[in-house]
Amino acid sequence: MSGNIQLLSDTLAGAKAEGRAALIAYLPAGFPTVDGGIEAIKAAFDGGADVVEVGLPHSDPVLDGPVIQTADDIALRGGVKIADVMRTVKETYEATGKPVLVMTYWNPIDRYGVERFTAELAEAGGAGCILPDLPVQESALWREHAEKHALATVFVVAPSSRDARLAEITAAGSGFVYAASLMGVTGTRESVGAQAQDLVERTRVAGAGADLPVCVGLGVSNAAQAAEVAGFADGVIVGSAFVKRMLDAPDDKAGVEGVRALAGELAKGVRRQA
Repeated sequence: MSGNIQLLSDTLAGAKAEGRAALIAYLPAGFPTVDGGIEAIKAAFDGGADVVEVGLPHSDPVLDGPVIQTADDIALRGGVKIADVMRTVKETYEATGKPVLVMTYWNPIDRYGVERFTAELAEAGGAGCILPDLPVQESALWREHAEKHALATVFVVAPSSRDARLAEITAAGSGFVYAASLMGVTGTRESVGAQAQDLVERTRVAGAGADLPVCVGLGVSNAAQAAEVAGFADGVIVGSAFVKRMLDAPDDKAGVEGVRALAGELAKGVRRQA
């Protein structure tokens, strides 16, 4: 079975054709449980998310702030395995028919085996992977197998990325480019900042030949911020705010409803644009 990179591309193009940014939600697998995580992801789609990133919980998530670290810790203490991540992708894709990516650090893939990981992700109906700590110059093996299995390779760029680096990343990546709106870890912010818009513009110029959508994450937590980012980016990525809804809820059912409600608010935000 081939992966779903084309579904991802079509979804992002469809949002653009509607004159809006895509809403991309992030939730970790296995949080609060494997079944509970699957229900939360389905709720995000029900609420209006176009794409979901499934986090592969990691014991040293260097890009992630305290909210996602807490969720990862709960998932790891619950015994989550890569097989559970694949099951999460498979069940949410089969239930919704929408693109599901995995966001993971490189070490778990390296230990699991690149060929095995890409084959299983494609078999599960996954659309690709976001790899925040894989240097593009060391990514040839991954990209070879991802391409063979029709999976997107999404690299992360930051405000510190030089133009030559942006050109290299956009040439090597596929699906979209993940633009980190600020230097630092994930988490909600009072404002997303002007440097995010500058990064999007520089990435587009650097990757003019690749024509990859540029989606912005880190810091977006409400409809107003989503509308602001939707004014200049192709996609709005929200993670910590969804996880926080789950953590703050009195029980798992309320957490799932909180995710659905937040997705609805953010979906309205990306449609109105600031």
